[in-house]
Amino acid sequence: MPLNLKKNLPAIELLKKENIFVMDSLRASEQDIRPLRMVVLNLMPLKITTETDLIRLLSNSPLQIELDFLKIKGHTPKNTPVEHMKEFYRDFDTICQEYYDGMIITGAPVEMMAFEDVGYWDEIIEIFDWARKHVTSTLYICWAAQAGLYHFYGVPKYPLEAKMFGIFKHTLNDPRNPIFRGFDDEFYVPHSRHTEVRREDILKVPELTLLSESEDSGVYMAMARGGREFFITGHSEYSPYTLNDEYVRDKSKGLPIHIPKNYYRNDDPSQPPVVRWRGHANLLFTNWLNYFVYQETPFYIQAIEHIGSL
Repeated sequence: MPLNLKKNLPAIELLKKENIFVMDSLRASEQDIRPLRMVVLNLMPLKITTETDLIRLLSNSPLQIELDFLKIKGHTPKNTPVEHMKEFYRDFDTICQEYYDGMIITGAPVEMMAFEDVGYWDEIIEIFDWARKHVTSTLYICWAAQAGLYHFYGVPKYPLEAKMFGIFKHTLNDPRNPIFRGFDDEFYVPHSRHTEVRREDILKVPELTLLSESEDSGVYMAMARGGREFFITGHSEYSPYTLNDEYVRDKSKGLPIHIPKNYYRNDDPSQPPVVRWRGHANLLFTNWLNYFVYQETPFYIQAIEHIGSL
């Protein structure tokens, strides 16, 4: 089944060109099926690009999904039209009484700052705490993963000597976990970050399970609360040319940036990238939706109804 999206969302037309079927809210309302309710807190600077990347993966599931986008009230994005934000994004205070089946919280370009120094930190942790009571399962990606691990479990982040930038090989610590259904023993994930969390800190916390890591890029995925929370340090959602765009951008600004590892054919930026993460990215999101959102939601809704009747 397709995604139920607001009419005129730019991602719809972009994805149609890739032969990916999405449905606007009017057509979806004609179907007598309760869609999964999903919300994305999009903290990335290029909102439309991130929307398209996430919708591309979510649309690969046979489940129908109704998708909301959430923004930080006290922050005005510089790279997205104000009209787009007004039409397609909601403020937290408009959804805080609602319940969702799944939530995705993206990375943000603030990783070199102490968490408490981020201008919207108070609002972020309010949303984190809200998600624990109002969302069946939440994916925390990149900076959001570091922020969630820090807020809930006291796991620190550390600066890297050089940006972790490229496509890296990962292994599974728990191959039988349903999040890895269909995964190979080794798989690749894009990374683009200046900080890291460390395995020894994860392993100190009994509530956390370290699910996957890499010899080169370190911790990739940790899980908590039986799959109610996933913390993912990489960017499985990236499109084929995202790392290229970041490389060109940073190079043009004169920033210290190396060629993304294991990305361009023959490590030559004049040649196209070799896409080796797309299959597992689709599996990751499909497995999360199926095993940790869809199959868990009925029990969660029953609990909510029970609490409401007390």
